[in-house]
Amino acid sequence: MLGKFFKKPEGDMGGRVPPGQTLTTRFPVLTYGPTQHYAPGDVVVRVFGLAEEQTFTWGDLLALPQTTLTYDIHCVTHWSKFDTTWTGVRVVDLMEHIGLKPGATHVMQHSVGGYTTNLSLEDFTRTENLIAHTFGGEPLDAEHGGPLRLVVPHLYFWKSAKWLTGLEFMAADKPGFWERNGYHMRGDPFKEERYDDD
Repeated sequence: MLGKFFKKPEGDMGGRVPPGQTLTTRFPVLTYGPTQHYAPGDVVVRVFGLAEEQTFTWGDLLALPQTTLTYDIHCVTHWSKFDTTWTGVRVVDLMEHIGLKPGATHVMQHSVGGYTTNLSLEDFTRTENLIAHTFGGEPLDAEHGGPLRLVVPHLYFWKSAKWLTGLEFMAADKPGFWERNGYHMRGDPFKEERYDDD
């Protein structure tokens, strides 16, 4: 049942709607485990693995160039939301301050509460990806990953870790939480890469 908050798209809406998705004007909350609540001042993102180990505090991140971008997002649970607007630090701008070591090909995102999800370095460093603290002009709500989350709009949204605490650079791909539990290692919504047998 779609209900009043979800509707079937008219075709692919000019290529914007991946197969099997419905459109919503809401922002559904889907999280494994409890919502994490902590102050922006407690934010620390640790960089480790095949990179020079360092940390970025909330103040460090706000001192970097801030970018606002608008794009569509897609959840593996079959909803898509058009024209979402986020503000934060572009991953490519953060990478200018990270000493990557030879052999790094993938990154594991780590979150408060122990959540993890993997990305190839190529997917991680796309120019549209943000480490975001603001949604729709307002500080990002805790239920949506605030005060800080990654936003990777070209993949299903479980690949955009809420409550980001760490970036582990790796020499090979490795499954994160949902990937260990049957989800696809990449998660391209336009290829319907939902589960590991897709």
